[in-house]
Amino acid sequence: MSHLNKLTALFLAAFFLSATAQAELIDPNSPEGYVKLNRKVQCSLNDGEETVFRWTGRLYSKVFGEPDRHLFNVEGMNVRACVTVTDPKMGDGYRMVSREIMLYLDPETNEVVDTWQNPWTGQTNEVIHVHNDPVNSRGASFGYNRDGSPKKFEHININGTYMLNMEIPLFYHNPMGGNYQKYIGGTYHATEIFDFNGSLDTLLDASRDIEYPVVSWVRMSKWLPWMEMGDRIGLLWVNAMGKKLESYEQLPEVLKDTIAERFPEYQHAPPLDDTRRNETTWTKTKLILDSRNQADSKAGGH
Repeated sequence: MSHLNKLTALFLAAFFLSATAQAELIDPNSPEGYVKLNRKVQCSLNDGEETVFRWTGRLYSKVFGEPDRHLFNVEGMNVRACVTVTDPKMGDGYRMVSREIMLYLDPETNEVVDTWQNPWTGQTNEVIHVHNDPVNSRGASFGYNRDGSPKKFEHININGTYMLNMEIPLFYHNPMGGNYQKYIGGTYHATEIFDFNGSLDTLLDASRDIEYPVVSWVRMSKWLPWMEMGDRIGLLWVNAMGKKLESYEQLPEVLKDTIAERFPEYQHAPPLDDTRRNETTWTKTKLILDSRNQADSKAGGH
């Protein structure tokens, strides 16, 4: 083979390799790409494959007129799985099911805190750690809007790192209140902020079923219900960072030990066909208090 023919052969080989590599990339501007990329970040492209997020951070109070107080450290996890949902008009989408736990830890020792000396009321409060089951997506996610227009995977690309930001303002009827909240207040008012980032190359790689992003989470909310703060002026804010893990075993020991001892069902995601209503700290606290009140009432009746 002549030198020119060798160069031509090398050029053609490089061209076809490049074309093949390009064909294996997920198109972020297509409806199908929108679904696949979001699903890779949130869970996995394989139905029923469980993935685990872990986050760690600090919780502070904010009361105007006094310095913010570092009340707790936090360690949290969410175990989840996705399932394909097909709609005759919207095509293939997905739905996610999950459970989550977040422990409140002593800010000095990082030990699990089960009672808390409230610095504002002087009372000793029982700590109700976050253990919400389920925390599912409200509906299926598709690559098309309701009007039929296609969605794109919106992201920021900085030197090969993708960045996704989500702000979720919350304002709704507080489940722990009564029937006349519109007259006296008592709504749940909070803001949650999620930011994901990672390698754009691995995200777009069609041969990879899972993406392992870094996540940051900020929440600003009213006092937690178990703090028994009533309508006292002030709020709480949490700043945490985390990552999707490659296995459940990568969770810190404090989470694995507490889950094994107190919440063993949280080692796995809910069933893929789970249709229960989602839980929050407020609904879970109400459930716990209602159950105790019923037990006390029955005991008193005897």
